[in-house]
Amino acid sequence: MDFLISKAYAADAPQQGGGFEMLIMLAVFGLVFYFMIYRPQAKRVKEHKNLMSALSKGDEVLTQGGVVGKITKVSDEKDFIVVSVAEGTELTVQKGAVTAVLPKGTMKSL
Repeated sequence: MDFLISKAYAADAPQQGGGFEMLIMLAVFGLVFYFMIYRPQAKRVKEHKNLMSALSKGDEVLTQGGVVGKITKVSDEKDFIVVSVAEGTELTVQKGAVTAVLPKGTMKSL
């Protein structure tokens, strides 16, 4: 019945290689993590910080909640802005809640 069970010849062989292959794999995983996860996220955070610092009165913005409005007041020390969404209706939101600055005239086309 020896022909049904293959012999495990590799179990008798001494272990070759070592930690060098493991170091190479660890480096490859580190590079994949950096280029696929960390770098794009850091780039998005940097772009969002630049967007928040460039906000000014008169810009039309889109917030995370989906509200479109025009900035009427920017508070530098408290990181809040006042957004006019309709005639006589104003909202106070954090600068971090702004998702995008829209082109001029977007509100009129909605």
